[in-house]
Amino acid sequence: MIEQISIKPQEKPMPFPQRSVPVPGTATMRVQDQDSASALVNPVKPTAESVNAGKQLYGIYCTPCHGASGTGNGLVGEKLSVKPFDLTSEAVQSLSDGFIFGYLTFRGTVMPSYANDLSPTERWHMINYLRHGLTPAAPQQAGIQPNDQAK
Repeated sequence: MIEQISIKPQEKPMPFPQRSVPVPGTATMRVQDQDSASALVNPVKPTAESVNAGKQLYGIYCTPCHGASGTGNGLVGEKLSVKPFDLTSEAVQSLSDGFIFGYLTFRGTVMPSYANDLSPTERWHMINYLRHGLTPAAPQQAGIQPNDQAK
């Protein structure tokens, strides 16, 4: 049963079959690799609806590893040998939208590809949430009381 033709976790997504036609209303985007994805510009405006949609998707797909705060403290992320990126850090926030889109599409070192789980539009919504909704946790949000900081 292990040798099925189904896609395995962390495999590259399969290309569309030749002469295939997308389902009406489905957004398609053909990107060959991470390098070509880096040049992409986010076509989805960061409206409140987009950021909220991204927040819902983040809660489903990203929170287990990156945590609700985005700092890499999710329940699954704490068990990994390689800690998930802090999505609120300057290093991640300085990456281009296209690079992050490519990372969601083609996978990272430990992170799986979400190309089969999320449409291109949903991936752009998640990027809008990462940019405009996910902010570094304030001390109170992180569970630290103001008096604890001085100690």
